[in-house]
Amino acid sequence: MKLQVVLAAFISLVLTSGAFAGERYLVVLKSTQSFKTASTTLSNKDKGFFNSFGFGNTFSKVNANVVDKLENLNTLVVSADAAEIAKLQNNSEVALIEKEIFHPAPKPMKGFVVNSKNKSVMASATAAPGKPWGIDAVKAPEAWKASGNKGSGTRVLVLDTGIDAEHPSLKANFEKGQDFTGASNGSDFSDNMGHGTHVSGTIAGIEDAAGFTGVAPEAKVLMGRVCSSAGCSNIAIAQGINWGVTENVDVISMSLGGMWSTPAERAAIDAADQAGITVVAASGNNGSGVVSYPAALPTVIAVGAINNKLEKADFSQFGPELAIVAPGVAVVSTVPMGSGRESEVYVTTKNVAKKVESKSFQGAKESSMAVDTELVYAGLGKPEDFVGRDFTGKYALISRGEITFGDKVKNALAAKAAGVIIYNNAPGLISGAITQDGTTLEIFAAMVEQTVGEELKAELDAGMPATASIMTLKTDYAAFDGTSMATPHVAGVVALVKGANKALKPTEVKAILQKTAQSLLGSNANNELGAGLVNAEAAVNAALGK
Repeated sequence: MKLQVVLAAFISLVLTSGAFAGERYLVVLKSTQSFKTASTTLSNKDKGFFNSFGFGNTFSKVNANVVDKLENLNTLVVSADAAEIAKLQNNSEVALIEKEIFHPAPKPMKGFVVNSKNKSVMASATAAPGKPWGIDAVKAPEAWKASGNKGSGTRVLVLDTGIDAEHPSLKANFEKGQDFTGASNGSDFSDNMGHGTHVSGTIAGIEDAAGFTGVAPEAKVLMGRVCSSAGCSNIAIAQGINWGVTENVDVISMSLGGMWSTPAERAAIDAADQAGITVVAASGNNGSGVVSYPAALPTVIAVGAINNKLEKADFSQFGPELAIVAPGVAVVSTVPMGSGRESEVYVTTKNVAKKVESKSFQGAKESSMAVDTELVYAGLGKPEDFVGRDFTGKYALISRGEITFGDKVKNALAAKAAGVIIYNNAPGLISGAITQDGTTLEIFAAMVEQTVGEELKAELDAGMPATASIMTLKTDYAAFDGTSMATPHVAGVVALVKGANKALKPTEVKAILQKTAQSLLGSNANNELGAGLVNAEAAVNAALGK
């Protein structure tokens, strides 16, 4: 396998970073033979005995504990102190040594899973989610018709935060999982963050009577849990990729990353490519003109995000490495059962109560009981809009616009309001967050449609009373935003392409996706949109030679 040679300065940094016994390292060997020698020798607890008889080799003088053997990467995971690592670094058979580091844990821009450990205090939502808008946007149904295949016979490895393997929309398509975070003996790949379950549903959620489906609803999913709340370890990522090569998967989906990657991670990506595995990764969510890693690596398909108007999402990172874009805003998919949250809102005017369409806000207090509460109009929710009126224990009716949802709600909270009804200033509903750090404010909040809000405002302006109630419902589905959500759309399309033609190499798959992408309106001067919107139908037809 092709290995990148690490710079001496990087090695020096690794070896002088305060290592102590028990720290973990990736040790990449130069050849399969040296890997086998190092693996056998370092694993042998009687190295001193062999040395005394002259049978030892250059690895027999090293006291390091072998934690794992990544045979497809010619890499060992070892635990040792700095002195022993220095001995390995001086060994001519060692290509590079890399200390364990952590990339930030992946999370969506909006729609964090809330209160995932408390699933019993609220009623369940009964409405099925229906078909996510991204399925039609990428022309998945047309691709199924073109090939007569919905991903059957293909296998996708998701490297993420874990999966709810019992989820009804995933269970039949889930094949197996492994934990590489060190939190278990490898068997606990459950998802306490929601991210990995959401990604998996977009790739291969089972098609149901209500319309919910993944892009490749007959593909199989494997889950490699490589991320926890502490982040995503370079060691876990390498272990996950090694497992994918062993399992001979068709696709590796990585909705994770950061602004840099390590040499060992790059070597692992190279190994996956050489094994014929297409790797798909997220471009990143900070809106900059720099694509994150591993998406920026040349063999990887880097994916950006668009909204349902087929416009670039403001958070989507871009740059010369961006290959393609896919739906990444208000993407509805699976989350660990009972961990999703929806709002149920009733409004009452002229003594008539009616249920209205609504969206919950991440970071709002959860309501287990619907309580009809007086509404008071508060304009745009600016501090001055609360002056001179009593909001104590009441709900503030606020229009979207000018200031953030979070500021509106915090101003209402300061005015002692019990809750907030924000109405849109344009048709439809959007997902929102009132906190950005995962905390919860002690106030109820929900969004309603523009027409509902304007009707309520008109009643209040006319001096008529109006009330509203908010109840929080637990669900098995949720809407998230992020390039993390765009990436599984493309991974699902790759599964459909491989289902149509297994002989395609990763370079060929990437070329097909870019060549067949749907051109989009808007500036692409800085490659903000890559080749365009991934087109499953055209890609599958190209894979079939049509």
